[in-house]
Amino acid sequence: MRQSIRLGRVAGIAVGVHWSVLVIVGLLAWGLAGSLLPTAVPGQPPGAYLAAGLLVATTFFGCVLAHELAHAIVARWFGVGVRRITLWLLGGVSELDEEAPTPSAELAIAGAGPLMSLLLGAAGALGLVWARAAGLGDLVVASLAWLAGVNVVLAVFNLLPGAPLDGGRVLRAVLWRIRGDRYAAQVSADRAGSVVGLLLAVGGIVQILVAGDLSGLWLVLLGWYLVWAATAEGASARVRAVLDRLTVAQIMTPRPVCAPAGQIIDDFVATVASAARHRVFPVVDGGHRLVGILHLARLTRVAPPDRAVLRVAAVAAPAAASVTVRPWDPASAVTRALGPGSPLLVVVDDGRVVVGVVTVDDVDRAVELAPLSRPAT
Repeated sequence: MRQSIRLGRVAGIAVGVHWSVLVIVGLLAWGLAGSLLPTAVPGQPPGAYLAAGLLVATTFFGCVLAHELAHAIVARWFGVGVRRITLWLLGGVSELDEEAPTPSAELAIAGAGPLMSLLLGAAGALGLVWARAAGLGDLVVASLAWLAGVNVVLAVFNLLPGAPLDGGRVLRAVLWRIRGDRYAAQVSADRAGSVVGLLLAVGGIVQILVAGDLSGLWLVLLGWYLVWAATAEGASARVRAVLDRLTVAQIMTPRPVCAPAGQIIDDFVATVASAARHRVFPVVDGGHRLVGILHLARLTRVAPPDRAVLRVAAVAAPAAASVTVRPWDPASAVTRALGPGSPLLVVVDDGRVVVGVVTVDDVDRAVELAPLSRPAT
């Protein structure tokens, strides 16, 4: 999930929002100010309803952020890196660098979010009791009551037993513990997620057609998302199941085309780049050790006269550790590193000598070859 607005860091974790959050905050505030709060507390000025609606809608997404932070902090406790947290139309997403190491860790990480939502619901309930006793007004009490209730609903909904919901993670952890097979547990959780999604979508359609309630569209949207996400997770799990059995050396392209660091750019374009079907090249020194990464797009920003005198090393990007893997690393490690910003990983040995590269095509080829390979006898 790509972030549209970066909010900064909380507990060292990058937090941002997708633009769709602005839409849902506006719709939620409009629904609260235009209907829910006036019904619960009639006779207040329109401005008071609007202010309360905006505050409650914003606070709700703060609660969603707390839910996701609970997942992230517990994940880090178990040694799982957290890339970022993004809030979007249907809630929040915590992007983890890797899978939980054990069923117990999986269970703790999955359960942390709903537990946080239940605690926030309890805090809202205590807050409304205090607000009523302190005479802060019915509008404040109604706002706290809504927040308390919606956090409990959020916890219960997320505990539905199907991926990608937290309940699906809990189910996967339990099945993983019982069966001892992470992949089989993931398949079961994904199937359960598809069933849950279909039931929600059907329920939303019935709500629209029978009751004439257009709010059923939200159930349809949620159901569609769950089915889509469960299917995507299933495909990802199948890829991981194949790659977990292989090493990087088994899927890489050996003896890749490289860019000599000392070669003049014009000579490199004429002799290497024009003959190769690549857009990214490892840059190597005389000992074939990795010194950088060259994207052809960087060359287009070099003035033509300079291309006749500048060497490849002058325009190459540094070879960060994030773009390198070792031949003996598990092949599943490359799926977390490959992406739009890193279309190529360089395979190096202990001396940083380039022995191969891995691209998305290499991963796809390995996955497609797996069912065609004969089992060892």
